[in-house]
Amino acid sequence: MSLELNNIGVAYGTKQVLSNITTDTIKPGSLVALLGQNGAGKSTFVKSLAGLIPYQGHAYLEGMELAKMHQYERLKNIGYVPQTLPQGNSLLAYEVIKSAASALQQHNQEHLIEEVFERLSIAHLAFYPMHKLSGGQKQMISLAQALVRHPKLYLLDEPTSALDLNWQMQVLNTIREEVNSQNSIALLISHDINLALRYCDQVILLHQGNILSIGNPKNSLTTENIALAYKVEARIETCSQGHPIVLVDKPI
Repeated sequence: MSLELNNIGVAYGTKQVLSNITTDTIKPGSLVALLGQNGAGKSTFVKSLAGLIPYQGHAYLEGMELAKMHQYERLKNIGYVPQTLPQGNSLLAYEVIKSAASALQQHNQEHLIEEVFERLSIAHLAFYPMHKLSGGQKQMISLAQALVRHPKLYLLDEPTSALDLNWQMQVLNTIREEVNSQNSIALLISHDINLALRYCDQVILLHQGNILSIGNPKNSLTTENIALAYKVEARIETCSQGHPIVLVDKPI
């Protein structure tokens, strides 16, 4: 399913937080990094697409206006993983993920649940109560709740923020594989620019509620754009495997 965004705006009362967010058609199989400094509007952007706050303009997922989707259509097509960690309650991790699968009355639920535990390497957490899990483990459960439904659009707000390097790569490998195998789309917020560049096809760089640049990482993340968006002086190098690397020298 393709995603089209046309003149998306979000306001909190009289304060306009996002303005004129417009993109070319984002094609199935795309993993898109949403970058920008704190307060640029990244979380507001994905919350609006997730239906948590209203937006102006139009957002279409394969021709369906996101704002007009019924609850079941949202559950089926959109997987939102918030930055806020799941609550620590007495429910087992397995029960939390089962509730997500049951919401769509999916067939072969047990197989889907077992598969997502294995893909994320968290089967050992299945029968732990949520209140006994660490922050990083809760974050994995939150991602599993989205993955078990195989939605067409993933809205991921810093899904690796509570994870160490090993788990960060495991999560991003899984997201990359999911996008490729299911022909879905993922919008990924990250403060780790280099990690995002390693996995993402496209970059949307936000600055003060507007799109500063959009496109492939090489064209979107220039030294000039990084300086404007992050207020730092940086260089862009290429690693031995051909990935771009941002090296920050000093604040501006």
